Amino acid sequence: MSKNSPFTGINHLAMITGDMDKTVRFYRDVLGCKLIATIGTDKFKHYFFSIGHHNTIAFFEYAGIDPGVPEKPAGMPASGRQFDHMSFNVETYDELIALQKRLREAGVEVTRIVDHQFIHSIYFDDPNGIALEASVWLMDPETEVSYKDPEPVASVREKPVPGPQAQPRRLDQQTERKAVAAGLAPPD
Repeated sequence: MSKNSPFTGINHLAMITGDMDKTVRFYRDVLGCKLIATIGTDKFKHYFFSIGHHNTIAFFEYAGIDPGVPEKPAGMPASGRQFDHMSFNVETYDELIALQKRLREAGVEVTRIVDHQFIHSIYFDDPNGIALEASVWLMDPETEVSYKDPEPVASVREKPVPGPQAQPRRLDQQTERKAVAAGLAPPD
């Protein structure tokens, strides 16, 4: 458990797929997530992929289901939606760049590296049209905060910043060259 949360992560995020085989090939073979559990009956399949220490993303495939997820770029508004996207954490910048390369090699459309000041991210969709992101921290989210909203909501204004304001770490020159070559850019 973190000192910042009563939870230790996401046990599982349950999603729907219309094609479990495509889903396995993407999450296991392209992203490199270990398939850790499978359940199957004559009515459904339910498969779990590791996304980190005790954290998983799980998919249900029901006979004849069409998830019908309309395409929507991550972070862009769309009416009638509660889920925008999920971001996977990667430990190092090299892992972020390697994932971007693997996705491109697999024919998956992936963005340039987006600089959000406290994380750097890439965006892509899985075969089910689920908007995904992969991010590397440029600060320590356990000990630092990054409050940059010039007009924060009332609840944030009412309490002082709970920790030191982050000074995002600068990339070393070699990593910065790799990031620029991979398309590092500020957010749109």
